[in-house]
Amino acid sequence: MNPTIQQLGADLAAGRTTSRKLTEEALARIEDPKGEGKRAFIKVWRRQALAAADASDLQRQAGLVASPLAGLPVSIKNLCDVAGETTLAGSKALDDAPPAKADAPVVARLRAAGAVIVGSTNMSEFAFTGVGANPHYGTPGNPADRTRVPGGSSSGAAVSVGDRMAVAALGTDTGGSVRIPAALCGITGFKPTARRVPIDNVVPLSTSLDSIGPLANSVECCAIVDAVLAGEPIAIPDAAPLAGLRFGIPKHYVFDDVDATVGKAFERACRALAAKGVKIEHIDLPQLIELPAINARGTFAAAEAYAWHKDLIARRGNEYDPFVAPRILAAAKMTAYDYIALQANRASLQKRVSAVTQNYDAVIMPTCAIVAPTIAEVEATDVFIKKNLLLLRNTAVGNFLDRCGISLPCHAAGELPVGFMLMGETMADKRVLAMARSVAPVVNPR
Repeated sequence: MNPTIQQLGADLAAGRTTSRKLTEEALARIEDPKGEGKRAFIKVWRRQALAAADASDLQRQAGLVASPLAGLPVSIKNLCDVAGETTLAGSKALDDAPPAKADAPVVARLRAAGAVIVGSTNMSEFAFTGVGANPHYGTPGNPADRTRVPGGSSSGAAVSVGDRMAVAALGTDTGGSVRIPAALCGITGFKPTARRVPIDNVVPLSTSLDSIGPLANSVECCAIVDAVLAGEPIAIPDAAPLAGLRFGIPKHYVFDDVDATVGKAFERACRALAAKGVKIEHIDLPQLIELPAINARGTFAAAEAYAWHKDLIARRGNEYDPFVAPRILAAAKMTAYDYIALQANRASLQKRVSAVTQNYDAVIMPTCAIVAPTIAEVEATDVFIKKNLLLLRNTAVGNFLDRCGISLPCHAAGELPVGFMLMGETMADKRVLAMARSVAPVVNPR
């Protein structure tokens, strides 16, 4: 198991290691020619990271420790502004954009917490797919099986954590882009309620749906990083007692086309929780079946991305990922009526679903319907489209409903990674993290 923020923080406090040593080790893994660093990272800030690590060690010697993240190597997704750097968002089409004048607020908060930012990670271009493939910078191999995709869009973020190139990673989640790669790579990923974390100076996909969250090695790690990103006091919620919790499993939509490995792992996790006193009920949520029809005339992601990309595509559209540009351009056909109707339908669905789910502590389901597909198979357009939809389907429910959610590894040794997802009510973030602390060790049999 990879070390957690708390374990490494204890090592730093006891003098068993230094920030310099941890950062040098992380950079060595990034630079290892046999590793995935060259595909997991788009930019590596070696000099700045080592300087920050040295400064952290000096501060610690003086008794100054900004947070549990102080001195630890962290990665950020390549769509966050970093002062003096051109923000590429996993594309070549922005390489002539001016350098950012200031750090994005989430980056500034990581720095203020003492994190050592080692670089910015690869991603699906403009965060627009759940597969994690990138034709410009390469597709990083999944830590569990290098022939498979890591999931996206925060692909490099997940690989950076899984391969110990970072202790935690900043990702974004518009339809599942934190939780999908966390699930496929066998780590933990937390999507906060979107409004809690500022998205300023982060290249948007959908301003209605975008959220920023952590990928890390434990629930506790995610709680620490989430508090930093949200600008809240760092306090890991107490683990919630399992006995008496009520979890609802939707009967509709989220189990269509679930593959055998995912289904087996999820059922095993549910049995383990039930044995600990969790009350698990299958609930009627036929409202979820409405989602494809609601989005049939266009999605928030496509419409809002088109507004941002229209001029850039006109100028440099031939340099876009061929899987991305058509999805953005499809929104040109959406009308003002379509967009306003989409907003109204979203608000209606949120109310109707919450009327059912508010009676449960959490809704649970597999994070993704399938395990990670191979890099080779998603090179075919029809396979890419099918796999992308199956990867995004369950996680996108939470974004559309404006919920928080967490993906926890639930696969056994020798199995491909599978994610177990808890979805909470809007702004129930701390409650979800508290429950996840107790659920995680039960559903993970490794």
